[in-house]
Amino acid sequence: MIDMSRIKTFNLPDLGEGLTEGEILAWLVKVGDTIELNQPIVEVETAKAAVEIPAKWAGQVQAIHHPEGTTVEVGTPIIAIDTDPGAGPLEAPSTTATPSSDLPTPSAASLAAVEVAPAEGMIEPGLIGGAAPGGRTAVLVGYGPRTTAAKRRPRKGATPAGVDHGVVVVDKPATTPTIPAPQAHDRRDGEGGARTGGLVLAKPPVRKLAKDLGVDLGTVTGSGPLGSITREDVQQAASGAVAEPIATSSVTTSAASFGTDREQRIPVKGVRKLTAENMSRSAFTAPHVTEFLTVDVTRAMKALDRLRGRREWRDVRVSPLLLVAKAVLLAVKRHPMVNSTWAGDEIVVKDYVNLGIAAATERGLIVPNVKDAGRLSLRELADSLNGLVQTAKSGRTSPADMSGGTLTITNVGVFGVDTGTPILPPGESAILAFGAVREMPWVHKGKVKARQVTTLGLSFDHRIIDGELGSKFLRDIGDFLTDPEAALLAWT
Repeated sequence: MIDMSRIKTFNLPDLGEGLTEGEILAWLVKVGDTIELNQPIVEVETAKAAVEIPAKWAGQVQAIHHPEGTTVEVGTPIIAIDTDPGAGPLEAPSTTATPSSDLPTPSAASLAAVEVAPAEGMIEPGLIGGAAPGGRTAVLVGYGPRTTAAKRRPRKGATPAGVDHGVVVVDKPATTPTIPAPQAHDRRDGEGGARTGGLVLAKPPVRKLAKDLGVDLGTVTGSGPLGSITREDVQQAASGAVAEPIATSSVTTSAASFGTDREQRIPVKGVRKLTAENMSRSAFTAPHVTEFLTVDVTRAMKALDRLRGRREWRDVRVSPLLLVAKAVLLAVKRHPMVNSTWAGDEIVVKDYVNLGIAAATERGLIVPNVKDAGRLSLRELADSLNGLVQTAKSGRTSPADMSGGTLTITNVGVFGVDTGTPILPPGESAILAFGAVREMPWVHKGKVKARQVTTLGLSFDHRIIDGELGSKFLRDIGDFLTDPEAALLAWT
């Protein structure tokens, strides 16, 4: 007898920061490959970054459960590994099965009556009280744990629906002669569950996707088990759907209707989804105030030129961002309340600065941070900033590098923009926008001369930072950039 315990199923792990799902970007192995312990086997994009996941066991790949481009939940089996391939080949158990063509099509009633045992560690979205990651019980707020299928009370005049542990089955009602009457509106019609003449098999997440994309599930042919509709079916239907014309007043000409060949639908997921959630939460939670300051940075630019000319700095990339970061760190020492977090009934002031640098990547905006940046020398700070930016551009920033930020700089000047009104990252009380450095007319020593000038924009949480503190903090940053050497002598 073959010991089947040697086959290990590897589930998508929790990569930290409360992540619940990830998209499989690329498989680094294939079925039949021999792998080693901790060898990277798959690249997954989470809401934080793209990461490579190592193997928990050495052995031979027996099966890959999800193709590239699939989004799977944490705890879902993604690959099977034979941990003892030298023990001999695996024999498939012999079974006598009836050809699928001879099997009768199951009815809605029979589907609804079947109890399907969920895989260990899997979450059944249609089951209240089902197992959740970490052994928790998934319950609805205000209700105790139950282990029965979720049911929805049918509306008057609506067709009853059966629920089969995550797969919603809508059966066609018996046809009876009736007097024509206005059709009753069913709330589920707006959720992509429009009624057609037959069965509609679709899991709740698929029905939600159909609602978001405006797809009528009744018009979609399912490619999943028992003809169920999958996410891919909905997305294909959305790409081929034609937008309905908008009804207008009879006095005006009807609006033109364009086909989807002139539209692009981009799924909101991963980094972009997390950014949207964070920005929305921050914008409507923390009362933002933004102040601006335009400063002459000619001396700072000359100081950078002198720094680049020094022998020990010739192999280091030196940019204006380095001096801005140093200015922020010195200003925090003079105004520590700026580096704090609102915690409801208290304010947490931090004596360390994890300096975030907003970076635009192909996957969206990310904000990795330099840990304890205030303790670094100028050279160490330069190396850390350069490494952080290069890692972000390559898409290899880890979730740990984006966690725990306390104060952020966004360098909008690289896009030729003068400044902006940045939104605070959640949990932070200040963010500085650094604009483009431009040669502009400026009054210097009583005469108008061409000087290098930039504009700073500081957004802060007005619950923590009042106008005086925010103004002094911004003024100190400006003073440093105006004359770095004098500020260093005066403040250190």
